[in-house]
Amino acid sequence: MRSPAPLVDIGANLTHESFARDLEAVLTRARAAHVTTLILTGTDREHAEQAVDMARQHSDRAPHLYATAGVHPHDASQWNTSLETAMRNLHHQPEVVAVGECGLDFNRNFSTPAEQELAFEAQLALAVESGKPLFLHERDAGKRMREMVRAWRDELSDAVIHCFTADRDTLYGYLDLDLHIGLTGWLCDERRGHHLRDLVAAIPLNRLMVETDCPYLLPRNLPAKLKGRRHEPALLPWIVREIAHWRGIDEDELAAATTATATAFFRLPSGAARTKITTQHEDSLDGRP
Repeated sequence: MRSPAPLVDIGANLTHESFARDLEAVLTRARAAHVTTLILTGTDREHAEQAVDMARQHSDRAPHLYATAGVHPHDASQWNTSLETAMRNLHHQPEVVAVGECGLDFNRNFSTPAEQELAFEAQLALAVESGKPLFLHERDAGKRMREMVRAWRDELSDAVIHCFTADRDTLYGYLDLDLHIGLTGWLCDERRGHHLRDLVAAIPLNRLMVETDCPYLLPRNLPAKLKGRRHEPALLPWIVREIAHWRGIDEDELAAATTATATAFFRLPSGAARTKITTQHEDSLDGRP
C-alpha cells in the first residue's frame, strides 16, 4: 500500500540483524510506499554508530535516513563516563536528530531502577546540552518518568514518548508536559490495543507522530498475503490507516499532519539544507568519534 502523502517513520530499528541481508530492498519498498524519511533508533553506542554510518551512506537518495543516539534503560547498567563522552560526541553529528532511545522500563528491570534513573538523568542533561529533542522509552514507569522530565522540562527543547501504549491518565500527564506521542502497530492489535482506540482522538495532531518500531510490532491489520512478514518501514501506511480510522479522519490528512509534526520536531532540513549538512560532514569525517 502506498501512502497518499509522504510519511516519516520516527522509529525504525534498521540496524537490527534481520535487515542485514536485504537493506537496499527494504529501503526500495519504503520509497515505493511513500515513506520518505526514516529515523533510525540508536539504543546503545554500537547501534547508534551503525545508524549514523547508515544515514551517511544513504545521504543522497530517498528515503532520507537520520539517527538517534542514546542508551536504552535495559542497558543502563553499562552507563559510565566513557559512554557519556561517546554519546556526547554522537550528539554533535548532524545525522543525529534526537537524544535517545532512553528512559525508564520498570517492567523487565534488566537494569535496576536506580541504574536506569542514573543513566536517564545523565541523558536528560545531554539533551539540554545539545539542544536536541528526546526520544523516550517508558514502560510501567509513567509516574517516575513524568517526575524526572518535569524537573528538566523548562530546559529541554522537545520530547516524544515513542511507542506509547499506556492508559489515559498517563497520556494526559505527558500532554500536560507538552510532550509528543509516537504510535505504532500496537493500535492494530485486536488482542491488546483496544484502549488506545479511545485515546487516539485525545492526541492533538501537532503532537502525534507515527512509527513502525520495526522489526517489532508487526501490524495485525495486514492483508493475508503480508501477514507473518517481518515488519519494516513499507508497512507504515497500514498503521496510519488504522489510526486515521479510529480518529475519524482521512488517511491523507493524518499522513500530512504527522509528517509536518515530525519534520518540525526533529528539525529535518530542506533539500538544500540537507546537501549543505552532508558536505559539511564529509569535511569532518576524520574527527568522527
